[in-house]
Amino acid sequence: MRDILVQRLPGWTRSAAAIGLVALALPCVRAAGQVPDTSYTSTSNDTLQKRTFGGFVDTYYAWDFDRPHTFDRAYTTQPARHAEFNVNLAYIETKWTGPRYRGRLALQWGTSVQANYAGEPKLGSVSGPSVSQFIQEASVGYQLDPKLWLDGGIFFAHVGYESWISRDNLAYTRSMVADFSPYYEAGVKLTWAPSSKLTATFAVVNGWQDISVYNTPPAGGVRVDYTPNDQLTLTYDNFIGNATADSVPVHLRVYHDVIVQYNPKGRWQFAAVYALGSQSRTLPTFPDSGTASWWGFTTLAKYHATSTLSLVARGEHYSDPSQVIVVTGLPSGFVTTSGSLGVDVNFQAPVLWRTEFRAYRSTAPVWPLQTLGHFGANDSFIVSSLALTF
Repeated sequence: MRDILVQRLPGWTRSAAAIGLVALALPCVRAAGQVPDTSYTSTSNDTLQKRTFGGFVDTYYAWDFDRPHTFDRAYTTQPARHAEFNVNLAYIETKWTGPRYRGRLALQWGTSVQANYAGEPKLGSVSGPSVSQFIQEASVGYQLDPKLWLDGGIFFAHVGYESWISRDNLAYTRSMVADFSPYYEAGVKLTWAPSSKLTATFAVVNGWQDISVYNTPPAGGVRVDYTPNDQLTLTYDNFIGNATADSVPVHLRVYHDVIVQYNPKGRWQFAAVYALGSQSRTLPTFPDSGTASWWGFTTLAKYHATSTLSLVARGEHYSDPSQVIVVTGLPSGFVTTSGSLGVDVNFQAPVLWRTEFRAYRSTAPVWPLQTLGHFGANDSFIVSSLALTF
């Protein structure tokens, strides 16, 4: 996620129409995909081509016990609204795979989309959040070597553990470490898999969760995933880039993640993430010019009680006293501890019902209350979601 503000930007009045037009066009796309296009591949390779279509709808209702005055829930992308039935995320997708190519196009809509893309830069009259928020992914990949892929376009970020899609995470809501780091990127990346145990990615991207740019040159980073056995995965990733516009001195942002996933044989799943970031500050408006830092961690445990019922718990902490990433707009920075408990019910394979209670405790009053202009040091909420994968 981009640097987070208490207030979110208004928008997405045309989003429902956009999704509707795509849905109407989908049968035509499916029909067209049944006709082999011999202009780009030989007849002998037609059997290796694969086109798939699908989608996801995540509906929710959340109750925030602080009852924020604007009904917008602060410092999060999910759930983004208080006391409101709404759609967290809905998307439709198509994927293509071939002998040496791959691609994915996914268009999206929802309150998490509006919250997450509100910080997209708007420099010039083209691009910006009014365009980019509806594109979840638009990427094309080509296999340079049996072990090396080149992908370009808009794709999910190379950093982090938790997915943008709630269905794929151990807990329904995302951790603070996840919400305060990129979910998507625009650029190119090389993915090298020398063995089934090791995968390395090198990415060159527009910036810290930016599709539209506001500075040059581009940013970059690496990711290394090591799976020594079928129970353990170890990951390191980073990001390095300028966090300010070209018109001011460089604020170099450096970010690191260390991720451990452990899935012992049986009913348990465990995950832990530690994140550390730093950013140089050279503007004369900062009296304490130098380097500011932030850090956070999250731990998750999930127990699959039955084939349909799972329980999940999370504990976490996030510290950004200098407001580098989490801009409170208040004198105090964001230093917060959180815990959550959740219950997942898988009625049938495509339908998932998830309920979660989560509480926060901060070192300063940063959480908006029901009375405009008043803030509290604590917050808690309960959310229930019903999701369908098709």
